[in-house]
Amino acid sequence: MVKVEFLGPINKADLSLDIKNLSELSNILKNDKEISSWLESCAVAINDTLVNNRDFELKSGDRISILPPVCGG
Repeated sequence: MVKVEFLGPINKADLSLDIKNLSELSNILKNDKEISSWLESCAVAINDTLVNNRDFELKSGDRISILPPVCGG
């Protein structure tokens, strides 16, 4: 199982999922109306390291953070 957390203004409860890679997560989230509109603009971190590869292999206990864009000064 991996933990998926949604940061900032996404305002969605954490999920625990049994998935093997980020492609599987993407397919799940595309069907979630609360999160699907955020997917194109968010970054993804696994255990606090930004990743771009959807085939990144996940291990049990990994923490996936969905990071929306922020602005500040």
